[in-house]
Amino acid sequence: MNLLQQVEQEQVKKLTQGKEIPDFRAGDTVRVHVKVVEGERQRIQPYEGIVIGRKLRGLNSSLRVRKISNGEGVERVFPLYSPNIRIEVIRHGDVRRAKLYYLRDRTGKSARIAERSRHKLHAKGLLSAVAVKAAPEPAPVPEVEAPEAAE
Repeated sequence: MNLLQQVEQEQVKKLTQGKEIPDFRAGDTVRVHVKVVEGERQRIQPYEGIVIGRKLRGLNSSLRVRKISNGEGVERVFPLYSPNIRIEVIRHGDVRRAKLYYLRDRTGKSARIAERSRHKLHAKGLLSAVAVKAAPEPAPVPEVEAPEAAE
């Protein structure tokens, strides 16, 4: 491995320390929470859409998310290792391609993507991330005997 690749890997480790990047791929619906700075104010703005492509280039990795807003298709490219974003997977789509650029020409029902079946998710070990976990039952409270009153 050459020196540039080593430096790049160190930077990726530094940027992902304390940040979890979920397992997602093209066809998945994600919600990207983007930190927006307006003057002195900061806020988090969610951007939800379908991942139509990922570019895996080390530190320069990115994801392209497409959504329909007021009848118009809007695409946005996010750097994967940016400290200003947080990615949350909403649902896993069942597609056979790595790049879903054909969705640009489609609207309505034909632009929908089926959800990946549960047995496929279970086989890949992703089911625990998708499954709705029931709240744990509260521990039984031990009964404390009241001290007997002195007569």
